[in-house]
Amino acid sequence: MMFRKIRPLPALAAMAAATALLGGCETGAEPADAPRTSTRHYGDIAFEPCTLASGWTARNVQAQCASFQVPENRTDPASRTITLNLAWLPATEEGSASDDPVFFLAGGPGQSAVQVWPQLDPAFSAVRKQRHVVLVDQRGTGGSNALECTPPEDAQDAVPDADAIADLARRCAADVADRADPRFYTTTDAIADLDAVRAAIGAAQVNLVGGSYGTRVAQQYAARFPERVRSIVLDGVAPNDLVVGGEFAHTFEDAIRSQSQQCQQLAACRKRFPKNAHAQLESLVARLRDAPVAVEYRDPASGESRTGTVDEHTVTGLAFMFSYMPQTASLLPLVLDEADHGRYAPLMSLSQLMGRSTSGSMARGMQWSVICAEDADRRVEDAAASDTLLGPDVARMFFAACPGWPHASRPDGFTDPLRSDAPVLLLSGELDPVTPPRYGDRVLEHLPNGRHLVLRGQGHGTLALGCMPRLLGQFMESADAKVLDASCLDTLTYVPPFTSFNGWEP
Repeated sequence: MMFRKIRPLPALAAMAAATALLGGCETGAEPADAPRTSTRHYGDIAFEPCTLASGWTARNVQAQCASFQVPENRTDPASRTITLNLAWLPATEEGSASDDPVFFLAGGPGQSAVQVWPQLDPAFSAVRKQRHVVLVDQRGTGGSNALECTPPEDAQDAVPDADAIADLARRCAADVADRADPRFYTTTDAIADLDAVRAAIGAAQVNLVGGSYGTRVAQQYAARFPERVRSIVLDGVAPNDLVVGGEFAHTFEDAIRSQSQQCQQLAACRKRFPKNAHAQLESLVARLRDAPVAVEYRDPASGESRTGTVDEHTVTGLAFMFSYMPQTASLLPLVLDEADHGRYAPLMSLSQLMGRSTSGSMARGMQWSVICAEDADRRVEDAAASDTLLGPDVARMFFAACPGWPHASRPDGFTDPLRSDAPVLLLSGELDPVTPPRYGDRVLEHLPNGRHLVLRGQGHGTLALGCMPRLLGQFMESADAKVLDASCLDTLTYVPPFTSFNGWEP
């Protein structure tokens, strides 16, 4: 296999947390210090106390955890069973809890709902007063027979070419064959699992909250089981006909241009960085494409001095990851300016830090099962992507595994828009680099009881921002998006770019 020693190009982080980047940390569920006799039942499922913890936040969330058996292939009576990992967060005012729980659907494809929850829990503070929250690790992720495919040790921090990715997929398929058939790890299989859990806990209806790729899961569930859906929240909306990853080059381009304009509108930023950040990024990428630079930098974890090579992919990868949230995007003009003056160490250190933070956040095999079945045959070569910062390689590499990965095909009608009378609250960040607001507008067209809120100056993942937790609670209570007073979101504004590593000038 041929691996080029460059920083990895980022995959879609369907972010089901406040931001996609937070989904990349090491998280999990650990048994709580409680006696075994503390078993609790939610419907027919027996739960045990556990603690949901995260490496990105000090917050530990007390929960109830359980295993749930489902057939891998529902069309085969002799199919093996697989175990789904569940977590139940009882309502804080449990005595008056409503009968309709909230199902949170994680992003990716490939994120674990249980693993990303600790970052999200504050966003649901109002919701959880009177509603239980149920987390189901989608099959192939987290504790649900995860399909993880790891490159060779000598290629952990490398971007493989297309042939190498396909070869990795073939080897990984062989490795998991004794416990999984990747053809049955699609969105369609996942929504059947969700409904089985719903039935087992005895809920006639559920409220769906999906983030990024989780919005696809929510729409597919609502289309198949409309009578079982009370309300829907879609955060970072992915239309059903979207080819996941196919438009990254253009959506990122739009986001970077918009973010660059924010600097030019602030006197302190304009004075400090007279060059437009997009133009600066473009010239830097071109220069490094022709002549990568060896650089000495400080390891962000250990502080030790290290050497590495900065090339075009180091820059575009970092810029792409930074663009997910305004707090990191605000560093980009400063980092680019430093690099423009030949000081590459900050860029390299931050690239290493961001790469590690997202490492392991996605179950790669499950992602392949989804996109190879549902998106790959709809991808068309995009000649216009050659004129963008990311170029066409991102989309190509996103689907490079499909020739070597066993996959199913999507059912008829899969890409049809969701047409529903259910109350739906759609949320978008104005500067989202992967699911821009126009996607939410498209989905809204077929939802007569829907409402689309665009949060000014924000990126990918909005549930925890500003007054959104309160609005989320109000929506769950009323099941009417149109009566919400969303004027409190007007307080959200743009994050000023850093003018030095000490911060920004007011």
